Amino acid sequence: MTTPVCASASTAAVPASQGLVYPSFSAYVRHRRPVLLRTARSLTANPSDAEDLLQTALTKTYAAWERIEDHRALDGYVRRALLNTRTSQWRKRKVDEFACDELPEPEPVPGATDPAEQQALRDAMWRAITKLPARQRAMVVLRYYEDLSEAQTAEVLGVSVGTVKSAVSRALGKLREDAELGCVR
Repeated sequence: MTTPVCASASTAAVPASQGLVYPSFSAYVRHRRPVLLRTARSLTANPSDAEDLLQTALTKTYAAWERIEDHRALDGYVRRALLNTRTSQWRKRKVDEFACDELPEPEPVPGATDPAEQQALRDAMWRAITKLPARQRAMVVLRYYEDLSEAQTAEVLGVSVGTVKSAVSRALGKLREDAELGCVR
């Protein structure tokens, strides 16, 4: 049985980035969880780790809920918590842990033309992305999977826009050279 992150959250109205009002932390989590879980999933090797990572980041966000002044920047705050938590996990990982070569298949998308080909492409792309260094992988995920601008990505990661441009360029070059993705070109 799972318990909610917070049983009684703040009842103050909280404006979100899209102009929505979140009356509580619980409402924010209910509304934004799919997007945040997608971000967490892109930073981990499997869905279970992604859920754990998101839960940890949301716990940190809940603890700081009253201190967050600009509730329009909640997504950025949670993304930063996700990245910081994942970085801490990388630093603390056990020596006997290793990344698997194959990612689990996500749920099939209804109405897709050829699910097998789409899945094969997705799997190849994720395998290629997991081969990237952590920093480049984070930048590619934020730029292309979270659809953030270069400036937003730089702000989330605390680096300059030029650093984002050069790191993403190098990452895309590595992805272009990946043998598994040769069939996509």
